[in-house]
Amino acid sequence: MRRITEHPILEFPQRPVVRFKFQGREMEGFQGDTIASALHANGVRELSRSHRHHRPRGFFCAIGKCSSCLMTVDGQASVRICTEPLKEGMDVWMQSPTGGELKW
Repeated sequence: MRRITEHPILEFPQRPVVRFKFQGREMEGFQGDTIASALHANGVRELSRSHRHHRPRGFFCAIGKCSSCLMTVDGQASVRICTEPLKEGMDVWMQSPTGGELKW
């Protein structure tokens, strides 16, 4: 995982591991993560594609105001993963610009 583990001012307490799937691949995050932060820590930088030109979109606002992070979570489409808490066993899929799951 790609995370800051040491900092001169901030402390990072140990948190329980949460396992989930992204695009069918097993991944891990920590309790208290959002889905987007767990994906970012696992090296996932592309969260969606633009509607018009299908260019990659990454983690942008982190407050639920843009549409860059809409994904299908446990079968529910258009979940804003930047604000959605990570839970054990979640099944997360990218969406096409028209809203369907992208499976590859």
